[in-house]
Amino acid sequence: MKQQWKPGTMVYPAPAALVSCGTYPHGKSNLITVAWTGTVCTNPPMLYISVRPGRHSYPIIKENMEFTLNLTTADMVLATDWCGVKSGSEFDKWQHTGLHPEPGVNVACPSVAESPLSIECKVRDIISLGSHDMFLADVVTLLADERYIDPATNAFDLAASGLTAWCHGRYYALGDMLGHFGFSIKKKTNPQ
Repeated sequence: MKQQWKPGTMVYPAPAALVSCGTYPHGKSNLITVAWTGTVCTNPPMLYISVRPGRHSYPIIKENMEFTLNLTTADMVLATDWCGVKSGSEFDKWQHTGLHPEPGVNVACPSVAESPLSIECKVRDIISLGSHDMFLADVVTLLADERYIDPATNAFDLAASGLTAWCHGRYYALGDMLGHFGFSIKKKTNPQ
């Protein structure tokens, strides 16, 4: 039997992502931790982040209409958490976390060098939803860490990077693969 609870946001796990915003190297940039993010569309490639208007990064993203979503790893979890509880109005988050900014390719904001995958985005629309506003964005560039690219196949092994997830107030490392798309209908070979 299931208990009935009041409505809430219990869609977990969610990515523990760092969003970089602002301008770099000429200007000021910031990092903000987000878990409210996801894919919106494949073609054209689009994603969203939801940010409270009171956060320091909110007006930076709104003014520049771009950001970079950086996936995080187990090695980055301390910095990821710190960026979520400290304000960029009081601290230079790059300096305090030891993370390294890299110049954007098609946006003015930097990416996080330590991230296995950084997704440069241009904001298409800002939708006020209540406690958070949703930044609906077009993906303009994917920046993949070469350490996770198989030179023989040019395939990107994101699972090998040690990605982290956020689940109801806690960070977790992703675990064992349980299957792949379509494995439930794959024909089994008969042993001889």
